[in-house]
Amino acid sequence: MLDRKLVLAALVLIAAVFLCGCTSDGGDDTGTEATTVAPTAPMESGTPATPEFLKIATTTSLDNTGLLETLKEEFEKDHDVTLQIIAAGTGKALEYGERGDVDVLMVHDRAREDIFMDNGYGINRRVFAYNYFMIVGPESDPAGIAGMTPEDAFIAIYEGAQTNPEVVMVSRGDNSGTHAEEKAIWTSAGYNYTSEIAGSGDWYVEGGQGMGATLQMANELQAYTVSDSGTYLAYQGDIELVPLVEEGDILLNIYGAMMINPEKFSYVNAEMAKEWINFLITPATQEIIADFGVEEYGQPLFFPALGNYEILGVPQEETEQPIP
Repeated sequence: MLDRKLVLAALVLIAAVFLCGCTSDGGDDTGTEATTVAPTAPMESGTPATPEFLKIATTTSLDNTGLLETLKEEFEKDHDVTLQIIAAGTGKALEYGERGDVDVLMVHDRAREDIFMDNGYGINRRVFAYNYFMIVGPESDPAGIAGMTPEDAFIAIYEGAQTNPEVVMVSRGDNSGTHAEEKAIWTSAGYNYTSEIAGSGDWYVEGGQGMGATLQMANELQAYTVSDSGTYLAYQGDIELVPLVEEGDILLNIYGAMMINPEKFSYVNAEMAKEWINFLITPATQEIIADFGVEEYGQPLFFPALGNYEILGVPQEETEQPIP
C-alpha cells in the first residue's frame, strides 16, 4: 500500500506541475487532455464566437483518438472556416454550451443531453458514431472480474478492495460522460455512489483527468478503470492494462452533436454549426468514421451511426436526416 500511495502522490504532483503550465478553465475537465487546434482567446461567459471560426466543445475521447482532427481537416477543405476544438469532459462541455461559449457540442451522455435540449440550450441533435465502454485492468486481475457482467465486476472490485490492497480502481472523477457511465454501473450494481463509493478509501482514486491521462494513471497504479474502447485502443501500445469486461447492454457509448440554440445566444455561428453537423452524418463522413483506426489497430475505434439507429435506440432521423 505504501508503494502505491507514493506512486499516486508522484502522479498527482506531476499533474499539478503540468496543469500550472496549461491554459485551462479548470472545473471537471483537465488541461492535459485539451487540444486547441486553432488560436483562440480564453473563453469568457457570453463571449460571442468569431464568425470565421466554429467553436466546438467535445468529449476527450474524440480528441484523444485523433478522429476529430481527421474530420476537421476534411471539413476545412471545403469550407471557409477554422474549427476551434476545446476537448473536455462532457460535464464541462455542457457548461460551455449553457454559457453560449461555443457553437457546437459533441458529447456522449444521453441523459444530460436530453436535459440540455429540454432546457432550450441545444437544438438539432444528430447521432454520428458509437463504440463501447469497457472495464480494463491489470492482467493479474486481483479482483477476478474477467468475463463478468459490468455490475458483477464492480461488486467484485468493491468487495475485493476491502481485504486485498492490490485491488484499486481509478475513476475519471471529472463529471464526464465516462464518469457518468461508471456511476450508472455502480447504481445498477446496487451501490449509492455518493455515500458508498466516492471518497470511500485508498482503493478508490478519483483522478480528475481526461480519458488518456486516466488510463496512464491506472496503468501506473495497476488499477481498474472504465474506458471507452476507442481511447483504449489508441493508448494500448503505451500501457499494460488489458480489457477484462466488454459485454453488457449498459456499455453502449453513443456520440451526439448538437447546435447551440441561436435563440438563446444570437451571436453563435449557427449556419456553420449546421454545416458541420450535416457533414458528420453524410455517407462519406460516416465511411471515414467506419475506417478510422482499422489500418493502425486492426479494428475501428468508432462505428458509424448511419443505418444503426435500431442498435442505438434513437429515432432514425437523428442518424440520417440533414438539418434543413
